[in-house]
Amino acid sequence: MSVQQIGEEVKLPHRTNLYIDVASTLWPIVYSPDYNISFLGLEKLHPFDSGKWGKIVNFLKEEQMINDETIVKALEAQEDDLLVVHTKRYLNKLKWSFIVATITEILPVAFLPNFIIQRKVLRPFRTQTGGTIMAGKLAIDRGWAINVGGGFHHCSSEQGGGFCAYADITLAIKFLFERVEGVSTAMIIDLDAHQGNGHERDFMDDNRVYILDAFNRYIYPGDGFAKRAIKWKIELDWDTEDLEYLQKVETHVAKALQEVTPDIIVYNAGTDILDGDQLGGLAISPQGIIRRDEAIFEAARKHKIPILMVTSGGYQRSTARIIADSILNLHRLQLIDHEMI
Repeated sequence: MSVQQIGEEVKLPHRTNLYIDVASTLWPIVYSPDYNISFLGLEKLHPFDSGKWGKIVNFLKEEQMINDETIVKALEAQEDDLLVVHTKRYLNKLKWSFIVATITEILPVAFLPNFIIQRKVLRPFRTQTGGTIMAGKLAIDRGWAINVGGGFHHCSSEQGGGFCAYADITLAIKFLFERVEGVSTAMIIDLDAHQGNGHERDFMDDNRVYILDAFNRYIYPGDGFAKRAIKWKIELDWDTEDLEYLQKVETHVAKALQEVTPDIIVYNAGTDILDGDQLGGLAISPQGIIRRDEAIFEAARKHKIPILMVTSGGYQRSTARIIADSILNLHRLQLIDHEMI
């Protein structure tokens, strides 16, 4: 091999612990108790239920769908994993407590030593991020996967915000592009009540990624620049209800999948669309959320596209039960099971 050929070699992906072989007996549902954030009651200063993820899993256990031995345990994303998307400069910023306080919107965090913030706040985020990356590979291997956490769609490679410190959606997609043969296109279906400006900024000029985003047009983040990356934009008004919402989502998802057939769908299934959510401003019923998730999985199954679901935002205590009920409904309808699509 010539010196010139060596210089032209493509850099190989780094060694990671996140792409592991998973026994076929396990559900492609990813979770770790380390997802949950609890520290001196500070988590109560933000409306987000920072123990939501554990509650979802407990509800699924009560219904005997899963147990600790039948789901995949998430592993923490390490710095080399995060550097696939994030800049070193951004990761260094997270070593400043006031930066993390701004991202999490919990101002007292600014006054805590950063080593505590790393362990009690950022480690759960990194573990959920690792879970999303792991679930991406599982979705390809098994036809579907659910990360019980994740969906940090306000974080881009260089900036966090809105309780989102790591760009797990971007990371999961870029890991697949780098490491899985045959995966070269993706569709993000973002149905959180807020615009997914993080992944939109990351994939602004990347034609491999098709973004459909349905969001309340009047709320955070209102990122006009990031909207340029959205291929199919559904801007919703205050207090949009089930009938209008489901009609718009189902119609536009169907049209988007007529335009492109991606190698994977990443579904950001925020429950902050629920009626009464103080940050979402929409008026969707629990049954509407369950039907929405059902429609997205039905579309993926119809087109034989692997789907990765992350749970994203949801700011009422009832959302954990709704997410669990939705997963149980998907199972009853055989839209998720142990078999491949």
